[in-house]
Amino acid sequence: MPDDISSVPRWKTKHNPWLVALTVTLATFMEVLDTSIANVALPHMAGSLGASLDEATWVLTSYLVASAVILPISGWCSNRFGRKRFYMSCVVLFTACSLLCGIAPSLPFLIVARVLQGLGGGGLAPSEQAILADIFPPNKRGQAFAVYGMAVVFAPAIGPTLGGWITDNFNWHWIFFINLPVGILSFFLSGRMVEDPPHLIERKKASRHLKVDFMGLGLVGLGVGLLEFTLDRGQEKDWFSDASIRFSFITAICLLIFFVFWEWRHPDPIVDIRLLKNRNFGTSVFLQLVLGTVLFGSTVLIPQYLQTLLGYTAERAGMVLSPAGFVLMAMMMVSGRMVGKVDARAMAAFGYFCTAVGVYNLTRLDLTTSYEAATLCRIFQVMALPFVFIPISTLNYVGVPIEKNNQISSLTNFARNIGGSAGTALLTTFISRTSQTHQQSLSAKAVPGSLAFSHYLDGIKSMLVMRGVPAAQASQMAVGQAYREMGLQATMLSYHNAFVVLAAMLFCLVPLPFVMRLPKKRPAAGAAAGH
Repeated sequence: MPDDISSVPRWKTKHNPWLVALTVTLATFMEVLDTSIANVALPHMAGSLGASLDEATWVLTSYLVASAVILPISGWCSNRFGRKRFYMSCVVLFTACSLLCGIAPSLPFLIVARVLQGLGGGGLAPSEQAILADIFPPNKRGQAFAVYGMAVVFAPAIGPTLGGWITDNFNWHWIFFINLPVGILSFFLSGRMVEDPPHLIERKKASRHLKVDFMGLGLVGLGVGLLEFTLDRGQEKDWFSDASIRFSFITAICLLIFFVFWEWRHPDPIVDIRLLKNRNFGTSVFLQLVLGTVLFGSTVLIPQYLQTLLGYTAERAGMVLSPAGFVLMAMMMVSGRMVGKVDARAMAAFGYFCTAVGVYNLTRLDLTTSYEAATLCRIFQVMALPFVFIPISTLNYVGVPIEKNNQISSLTNFARNIGGSAGTALLTTFISRTSQTHQQSLSAKAVPGSLAFSHYLDGIKSMLVMRGVPAAQASQMAVGQAYREMGLQATMLSYHNAFVVLAAMLFCLVPLPFVMRLPKKRPAAGAAAGH
């Protein structure tokens, strides 16, 4: 791999890089928002379209599968067709299909529109990251990726809240209609602001004479699509007890293994797997995978905890997450300014340590936790994430040729996306299974011969009798209340176990950033600057 310093002068965009950064962040923000905003509106969609809630979940699954399929090949598409053309095509497809989603007269129509919307939206985030890597020099990338981080980290945090508010005050159609003005503005500004650097123009010209790797394209599309389907629907179908999940998982693994062997030897691969040999990039992909697991997993678990155990509405549970999103924005800017002044590896290690402590602190949540306490726990849990996200996003370009920026961004975004899907699926299953274990353990102590259990039942029975409930009925109600309380306690303990597992994973990752290399110092003014 070439070193960080290239022999060619660094290309500079004609426009202010920060205006370009804000322009490409617009559409990315809306796309990432769409991965979470529709969750709370599913019951409304199912009711208005005459479908069951189980059928309506395909609105989410179809989008996630399509987005996951396009992510790993977005780098190849940018090289083949030109990054600006590919990016603007994604904006048009995402915006047009948002309109189709909003006017959908039936569930099948909506699902098809969501598939097309996911294909358009999946290419936006990696294209933006590659654009920022090209227009900003290495010493400025930290601040640039802070803007990018606001889109990919802040959007999921406010998605459930915004979706609940829109659904309650308008209707579910507006969840998609709000994308239209942003998409139109993004298309107009991108046409004026975004440029392809010379190395990408040359790469596009060279690609015209190369054969398209249709085998690799088919393998990654089918393999990733089936893997995403397995992760998204596994828990619902009880994993491998269902024939469709067994088939999709086995087929996905076989296809992806064959895909790796095929791409490793191909002269113009759809996904350049060989980049993983680079120490920084290979480490970064793994760290992004874990980051996706923690970020998206916790964003799903906390609202579930609040709604299942504390009786919060979807909108109120989302409000617990929203303040943390604003704290994340502020910390993104702080972290962005620190990159380049402080050892990025030490920043990432610090971020992992603090995030691990914050995740472990979530075990303090119980059945009497107040709204304010839950909000503070969420803020503490996520406030150090920018110290992980920005340094890792910056270090993964070290030692990689500048013409590989598109591949780098597509693979890192794909890793974070798959990490989020896998983390959410596995954590949900873990909570379900450990909840059963805890319930069995607790029920072993709730037996008629237990003095403490008898006192608990007598206390509830006395309270009910004082309220005028007949003694026989009060006894039955006391047992029912005890069973309900035992179920809540078992579920609470299972969530605590999940938080402990996440915290342990993060603690183990604290030393890993030091495996990566720091970028070399830039040469003096007038000398060649590079990647």
